[in-house]
Amino acid sequence: MSEFITVIGGVNMDISAALTAPFVPADSVPGQVTLGCGGVARNIAHNLRLMGHEVKFVSAFGGETFGEMCWRECQAIGLDLSLSERCEGMRNGLYLCVNDQTGDMIAAVADTDIIDRISPDFLKARIQDINASAIVIADTNISTESLQYLIDHCTAPLVVDTVSTAKAPRVTKALQQSSAQRLHTLKLNLIEAQAITRCNSAKDAADHLTAMGVENVYITLGADGVYCSNGTSHQQFRPIPTRVINTTGAGDAFIAGVAHAQLQGTPFPECAQTGLKAAHAALLSLQTVNPDIKQYL
Repeated sequence: MSEFITVIGGVNMDISAALTAPFVPADSVPGQVTLGCGGVARNIAHNLRLMGHEVKFVSAFGGETFGEMCWRECQAIGLDLSLSERCEGMRNGLYLCVNDQTGDMIAAVADTDIIDRISPDFLKARIQDINASAIVIADTNISTESLQYLIDHCTAPLVVDTVSTAKAPRVTKALQQSSAQRLHTLKLNLIEAQAITRCNSAKDAADHLTAMGVENVYITLGADGVYCSNGTSHQQFRPIPTRVINTTGAGDAFIAGVAHAQLQGTPFPECAQTGLKAAHAALLSLQTVNPDIKQYL
């Protein structure tokens, strides 16, 4: 069995502002601003490297300064970029977020047009390497058509992270349009689940998704933990009590933890417990990815 994981999706330069005073609309507020490499897929890949996995990262990097900075940082943490592309003349993905003094997000903007480079043809040229993976993780920054291509042609277990309410519908559309209509694992939060299923409860949303062909559903519930379903087994796990420092990156850490547990042979739904430990580590860190995450697993 292959020993590497392939992660497909976005890489951004993150500009994050953490306020040190209450937010006041239309005014300047004291705080700390940090700059670093991020993106849902990149964060997942980074977490998996820290957990000890070999990771091939498939993305599109800009040809300007931010793209160069992200490329070098990904290399520095040990990601295999042989399946990624440097796109000269294009700007790198950029993510700007503002968190209040409790660590909760106030607002965020994602400028990620470059991700359209990861087209079905882009993936087709790399599918042999992708299918050699032990597991493949994709985020919904890539298009519906690219997600559909992966659902139809990826022979390794495919895990998808829905990213946001705006992009979550891409996975259900891809499932409906695919010939396989089968997805190994889907991770989303309750708001995203409600948006794409029109179901109010986590249980009803999970039932809807498993009926569509998702084998394992993990719906994160914030302070209420996570609801898990595979159509026959249903369970909710409470979160680990945490003094929250930063909520950004907790979901990325969660799905990395789930994939880590899956590769260790942990049965469903107990993989969620490893995911919650990873999310706990992320919540305790000022950085989007906690460099010490492995010690929490």
